[in-house]
Amino acid sequence: MTDPVEAQGPLFDRRMLEALVCPQTHATLRYDAEAQELISDSAHLAFPIRNGIPIMLVDEARDLQAAD
Repeated sequence: MTDPVEAQGPLFDRRMLEALVCPQTHATLRYDAEAQELISDSAHLAFPIRNGIPIMLVDEARDLQAAD
């Protein structure tokens, strides 16, 4: 049986978290493996990861406050 996270494409390399920061606040990010997103708690944004590549564009990010 295929893992649903793996079925979405290549997995995100967690080592990239050491170099990536939120483009809006420059704060650190956390990885949500289930949603395949990088979360900026300071900006309340979730940046999608597509085919193992984080999309670090504010216009592409999901607003976490709107989801509440």
